[in-house]
Amino acid sequence: MKAWKKAKALLMLAAAFMAAAGGIPSMASDFKTGYNTNASDNDHIFTTKSPKGNIGKSMSISFRVRATDEDMDNLKVSLLETTEFQQIESKGESDYTVDYYPFEIMETTFVGKNVGNIKAGNVKSVSLSARVRRDAAQGYYSIPIQLEWDGGYDVDYINIWISTSSTTSEDEEEDKKEGNYFVIGENQSTPRGVYPNVIDFGVNFRNKRETTAQDVTISMGLSEDDAKFPFEINDGNYDRTFERVSPGETVAAQYSMAIREDSYTGYYPIKFTITFRLSSEGDLHTEEGVFYVHVVSKDKEDDLGEFDANDRVRARVIVEGYHTVPEEVYAGNEFELVLNMKNASTTVPASNILFNLESEKVSDSAVFTTESGTASMVVDSLAPGQTTEIRAKFTAKAGVDQRSYGITVKEKYDSPEFKNAEESIIVDIPVKQYARLSTSNIDVMPDTMSVGSESNVMFGINNTGKVILYNVNVTFEGDSIKPVDTYVGNIKPGETGNVDTMLTGIAPTMDDGTIRLQIHYEDENGQAAEPVEKELNLMVTEEMETEFDPSLTMDPELMEPEKPSFFEAYKMWILMGGAAAAGAVGFVTVRHIRKKRRVAKEKEDIEDEIS
Repeated sequence: MKAWKKAKALLMLAAAFMAAAGGIPSMASDFKTGYNTNASDNDHIFTTKSPKGNIGKSMSISFRVRATDEDMDNLKVSLLETTEFQQIESKGESDYTVDYYPFEIMETTFVGKNVGNIKAGNVKSVSLSARVRRDAAQGYYSIPIQLEWDGGYDVDYINIWISTSSTTSEDEEEDKKEGNYFVIGENQSTPRGVYPNVIDFGVNFRNKRETTAQDVTISMGLSEDDAKFPFEINDGNYDRTFERVSPGETVAAQYSMAIREDSYTGYYPIKFTITFRLSSEGDLHTEEGVFYVHVVSKDKEDDLGEFDANDRVRARVIVEGYHTVPEEVYAGNEFELVLNMKNASTTVPASNILFNLESEKVSDSAVFTTESGTASMVVDSLAPGQTTEIRAKFTAKAGVDQRSYGITVKEKYDSPEFKNAEESIIVDIPVKQYARLSTSNIDVMPDTMSVGSESNVMFGINNTGKVILYNVNVTFEGDSIKPVDTYVGNIKPGETGNVDTMLTGIAPTMDDGTIRLQIHYEDENGQAAEPVEKELNLMVTEEMETEFDPSLTMDPELMEPEKPSFFEAYKMWILMGGAAAAGAVGFVTVRHIRKKRRVAKEKEDIEDEIS
């Protein structure tokens, strides 16, 4: 089938010449527009609605490409140069060839469009543009589309409708009624960049309609004019694709752009084109919008300044990216800064490159220090587009506040036409502080209680660090008490949060009376820190008896009549001593009584003997 499609143009041209050779010239009126039946035999291209155009105007030819049975890497799509629309016509006694191809043939008509890669089974939306000839006849045309990819080639057909009417079609009127679907740059500030740095920014696109947009492609409008587009064009494709964008959803197209050498300070409007469908097989919709960026570079009036003999083309050495090891830098700790330096110039090399790293200062003291006192490195050369990695070890000052501090990368290098070029770039290093706290004396009142009773615990939590302690709470746990969780709240640096809670005894203490307490808190990101553990002592005894036990009553005949009973004299001590103490006292009491009886009896026996 593919071979047939490739040979079709040759067959039609041959048929036209045969008709002329046979003395049967075809007339202009013999040319038939209309659907080409081979469009249904396409292997990769398909549409659900014919693209529409008007004579004398540019039109968009939108379609979808499916990688049917293999990956289509580095796919390029273009209008195919063809003879299918040529006919031999007669004028007088001579014949001549007339081409009814509906588009104006210009320098860019058959230039291919880079689509990128499509994995097997996946689909990507594509749109080509062309200007319709002013003398084109109204009707349908079957346009051949050429597809080329690594190891593959094919020709498929798209049926388009050309109208000679200048009135707007019903479909176009309906599209206008719909209005735009996407809002660009909502709820974000204008991105700002300083030459020669790389500016990283995202552009928000919100679907403001109640219909899900599918197969969304966001294309950035590029320009080779420095006055219109301030960024280097280093990538072949700046399209960002999203499979679906739900109603009300906002997606961000992310970009990392190097600022051009010849850019000027000011605001630049960046044009974006958005294509999407409202169903998986629906028509392709197209919208356009503008998003502004601000660039700080050279002033336009510099063109009128005095000539500088050193003003020559030079390389641009930029910080392409950086990170620290470890990832989080804490005050007082050592870390390693890793910088990826790139020559962003596409044509000019750099050599004899000196990098000098200087720390930001606070109160005339450097925030980041090195053992040697300086951090300087030399790189022999960087070819255009080449990158290199440089590393330097620093120690963050212990007493600084928790925030980001700058390290200035000062560069000095040579280019073939520019010697001793100097640039400086600042990278920000976030410095964190460890959370620190202490507690005051822990007051426990009373420190001995019975089961079912309560004891009051009070103490202060002092924030001795430089960061806020968020969501502070204290937990109390022990075998003899009911677990308690007390919320304190946020504690600012230098301030104290107070703990005042009641502990309830639930069982007698079987150990040394140690109660464990833990102080929990979070950092500014809501991450829970390692809890701080403390201890306090609290004894819990058996619940006190409140009823009188008759079994402990002594026989009144054994006691001396003029004195109170031994139990009555010591009953308070017996009750407070508990069961064990009560038994011991009872035993002593009985022995005392028996001794008194024995003494009385011996005295009585002696008196009997005397009498």
